[in-house]
Amino acid sequence: MSTLGPVVGYWPETVDLHPPGLPAACRGSVWERSRIEWRVGDGGDPLFLLSAFAASHGVPVSDLGATRRVTDSSVCGIAVLLSPPSVTSSPAPSVPDLVAIAYAHDETAHPSGGSRPSGAVGTVGNRTPGAGPASGPAGDWTPSWTPGEHAAAVEEVRAAIARGDVYVVNLVGHAAAPFAGDPAPALARVAALPGARYGGVLRGERWWVASASPETLVAVAGGRAVTRPIKGTRPATPAGRADLLASAKERAEHVMIVDLERNDLGRVAQVGSVRVEELFAIRRWSGLWQAESTVSARLAPGVGLAELLGAVWPGGSVTGAPKLAAIDVATRLEPVGRGPSMGACGWLGHGPDGHVEVDLGLTIRTVAVADGRAHLWAGGGIVWDSDPDAEVAEAAAKTAPIKAVLSSRRR
Repeated sequence: MSTLGPVVGYWPETVDLHPPGLPAACRGSVWERSRIEWRVGDGGDPLFLLSAFAASHGVPVSDLGATRRVTDSSVCGIAVLLSPPSVTSSPAPSVPDLVAIAYAHDETAHPSGGSRPSGAVGTVGNRTPGAGPASGPAGDWTPSWTPGEHAAAVEEVRAAIARGDVYVVNLVGHAAAPFAGDPAPALARVAALPGARYGGVLRGERWWVASASPETLVAVAGGRAVTRPIKGTRPATPAGRADLLASAKERAEHVMIVDLERNDLGRVAQVGSVRVEELFAIRRWSGLWQAESTVSARLAPGVGLAELLGAVWPGGSVTGAPKLAAIDVATRLEPVGRGPSMGACGWLGHGPDGHVEVDLGLTIRTVAVADGRAHLWAGGGIVWDSDPDAEVAEAAAKTAPIKAVLSSRRR
């Protein structure tokens, strides 16, 4: 594990590189104070390391069922990037498995000792992002499996369902392309895609991660936890909306994941408090309609961030059901590790009343740039009546908006 900071900030100029989840009112008025970067080989439990880091910066997360206050008024909050547990190597190994960055409200001083530039948000290194030549993928995207191999994996899942091993499995594929030049402008465009509830960018010395995720893994405010699973995708057209609403397959898959999320939250909730507040609502992300539900619960006394994430992470919509069996099937079939995708990103901070709040999204619609290559992941839930060719097409539709903005040469 490495601990970095304080580090040098930058003038964002026309490039907005705020971290995912940073409150809009704080953009341009926070500074990176310190960070930790952890990898699986470092040992230890990332969930407890994250909790300890937050507490050390005045954001107590050991009992989210209670209304605790942020104890350091200079701290805005903590940005989080958490990769899902995996036994398969990531194609972007430079990206840490856990990143936690503490940001402070600092109106007076630049961390290096000079005057603080107006509108600064912290980053690593002395180079000003956006100052170099804007660029993007320099070559074609190379998938880690062919469409035929992807379709065959769908058939393998269907066979596992027929044996009774699982009910639904989320299969995730990957593609990579050479990437040259300064990633900042392209990744800022990714983070700004329409519907990106967790749009933002994080970076380290050899890596960048940009999220355009619309999906809430878990949010907590006032002792109430909420998750918003997304399952079901169609083109954002009137016909696509009607087809999604009428699809028995999509609705059945969606309800299975909602039930899984109810059970996950129930492990850390007060008895009888789990509620499905909204079921199969249609939301728009970029050029797609997606079905989203809202599940909530009152947290039991003493439940901290580590216990909460131990119950809900990885999110059911990117695993399947039953969760552990689905993960085993997906791990066997997926061509490469998921890296920072299908994990969590977001913010630990305080609400308007100063009490600790959590807002973490799932790192779907997420791109990593590391060691001269851009990496994308996408997939979908497979059930018994899934059509292999349709599943391949759905994964391609999810990555298309990100590929388009990455390839644009405009700043």
